Amino acid sequence: METVIEVERVEREMTPYELERGKPVPDAKHAAVQMTLGAELVVRYRQQYRVYSELSLDTQPKGTTPDLAIYPMVAVDFQAPVPARRADPPLCCIEIQSASQGTEEMIEKVKTYFAFGVKSCWLVQPLLQGIFVFDQPHHYEFYHGDDTLRDEILGIELPVAAAFA
Repeated sequence: METVIEVERVEREMTPYELERGKPVPDAKHAAVQMTLGAELVVRYRQQYRVYSELSLDTQPKGTTPDLAIYPMVAVDFQAPVPARRADPPLCCIEIQSASQGTEEMIEKVKTYFAFGVKSCWLVQPLLQGIFVFDQPHHYEFYHGDDTLRDEILGIELPVAAAFA
């Protein structure tokens, strides 16, 4: 006699965060890396760059929200109205891969950012404790462990271990 086990498929509704940003809600590891990496960049490069977290960009076809975006340093005008999505590309977009995101999905984001005009893109892999630094859609350097990340386009150097501290 053959036993058939039925598996009930549980569909869940996407959260407003997932719908708006087109990506999963970050877990604690993702959130820790995002905060630590952003803080390291601000501390080390605050004179040169403005680092934004979760800034919506007007990429095509539907817009994106990188975990971190790096722009040239400019003062923020807190009185001026702000569009829902920024139309000017940042110098660099940083994406932190969540456990539920596949590599293909992340590479598509990299391509989208370069098509938007971004000059550099970082793909952070928490599981590997490493960072891919792209200077073109299919060209990258991988940094991990005791390496010092070098983004030649932005002139940024950062110990990789600092991002995962």
